[in-house]
Amino acid sequence: MSALHLRGIFLPEEEQRDAWIVDGRLSFEPVADAETIATGGWIVPGFVDAHCHIGVTTDGWADPEAQVEQALLDRDAGALLLRDAGSPVDNTGVQRRPDLPRLVRAGRHIARPRRYIRDLGVEVEPQDLVAEVERQAARGDGWIKLAADWIDRSVGDLAPTWPDDVLAAAIGRAHELGVRVAAHTFSEQALPGLINAGIDSIEHGTGITADLLDEIARRQIAVVPTLINIDTFPEIAQAAQEKFPDYAAHMRALHRDSRQRIRDAFEAGVPIYTGTDAGGSLPHGLIREEITALVQAGIPQAEVIAQASWRGRQWLGFAGLTEDAPADLVVFDRDPRLDLATLYEPRRIVLDGRVIC
Repeated sequence: MSALHLRGIFLPEEEQRDAWIVDGRLSFEPVADAETIATGGWIVPGFVDAHCHIGVTTDGWADPEAQVEQALLDRDAGALLLRDAGSPVDNTGVQRRPDLPRLVRAGRHIARPRRYIRDLGVEVEPQDLVAEVERQAARGDGWIKLAADWIDRSVGDLAPTWPDDVLAAAIGRAHELGVRVAAHTFSEQALPGLINAGIDSIEHGTGITADLLDEIARRQIAVVPTLINIDTFPEIAQAAQEKFPDYAAHMRALHRDSRQRIRDAFEAGVPIYTGTDAGGSLPHGLIREEITALVQAGIPQAEVIAQASWRGRQWLGFAGLTEDAPADLVVFDRDPRLDLATLYEPRRIVLDGRVIC
């Protein structure tokens, strides 16, 4: 692969400089006869979709060809690093394609019988949770995913899935294995047990109330709000209204309060990351819409761009735009921290040193 050259304002340093791409990696040492692919503009580390599902579709599971199509939608929207937050299928083929986003996998969801989406997760009873954590830790890339609450049909509303002592044992075992734990949770009731057990990331987190914020912030537990998915709550509530009216009312209330709660979390110092929950009810390629939703919720635009790019990459263990880092970047004509419209007009997308557009 021949060397490439670009010049612009690099974020987050805000320094205008020249850079070269050699064998897929970034260098700030001049390379003779390099092809210039961009001059001017704002150069940003590739965006991160920290909660998506490669291999899940609105009507079932995606075969390898459909998984590639999902990953391409994300890539072409500027999301060059994905955290797959649980998938029932083998999606490692995406990892083997250098033209597709980098993929960090969390294995398969761990759920209880009849307490999650049918067939999506591995279903176990509490006494088997630790053993399943060990199995899924071996399937993923440093993450596992727990379904920590869901509707309990016996009470007609959301309820925690796991006893607190079982959660503590399972998350503790994951940490012994060097694996972080993400937890799906909508409700208020599931959060204290997760926090006390040492959860690493709260997915959705619509139940985060003011009394929990100081402890979540102190522990630096990440929250991935998936606001564009939360916007499906009214539809879910409508479908459940006749059979489970308490659940329907709860889901509507969680949706109503979602923006205020995530804004309060940010202001309390909780790390917030961008995830779309693509797969299932939402298509892939919506990272820009989630960024917009977080800004509209009241989080400063510059902060949203940071956590959707270089901070999110750092959280998942990936470099930004530093010497010898993989050349995963997006070039914009205008500063995306000031102009969201520019997100839809990338001048260049470069993945693993390859010019995508």
